[in-house]
Amino acid sequence: MKTSFLKIFTIVAFASLVSCNNKAKEAETTEAEEAAVAEATAVTYKADTDKSMIEWKGFKPTGTHNGTIAISKGMVEVTDDTIESGNFTIDMGSIEVKDIPKEDEGNAKLAGHLKSPDFFNVEEYPNAKFEVTKIEDRDGKTMLSGNLTMKETTNNISFPVTTSMEGDTMKLTSETFTIDRAKWNVKYGSKAFFDDLGDQFINDDIELKVILVANKA
Repeated sequence: MKTSFLKIFTIVAFASLVSCNNKAKEAETTEAEEAAVAEATAVTYKADTDKSMIEWKGFKPTGTHNGTIAISKGMVEVTDDTIESGNFTIDMGSIEVKDIPKEDEGNAKLAGHLKSPDFFNVEEYPNAKFEVTKIEDRDGKTMLSGNLTMKETTNNISFPVTTSMEGDTMKLTSETFTIDRAKWNVKYGSKAFFDDLGDQFINDDIELKVILVANKA
């Protein structure tokens, strides 16, 4: 019996270690800052909501889940192919699970749980918002900073992005990064709030990748 328990413990611990090691770097997270203001001569680009999204991945000791969240509206102000300001709205009710087949009841169950008060409480907080505060070159990378608001909590995050222009279309793609959900008071299964979870915890880190396609207005 003891041997079986040790084997199970070792498997769980190993899975947790592998998951942690595979996660992307956490975005720099600080207090909210003032939103950036573009020059009057800046050109406005509006988000193409059919092509814009956020990819997500969540971690727990026994594995991962992943999916997408829609960007429902947004805009950026651009001067000389450089973003000066902007914002976009994230439709939390659009959370989709991609690693479980849609016809499997587990898909709807997980999506429903993520939308419930346990996690993002979509009924009360249907949208999250990102507002640009700064964009700068640092250590050979373009760093985008902005205020991310979820569930009435706002923190400023910074993460690497690449941008490209093709005709009247701008595409911004972030590197994959993580945020610590506990900093936005997403408490379910979090060791930051509960100390009696054993191996039933869910990692606080959520991995994200932002894809924003915007067309000249």
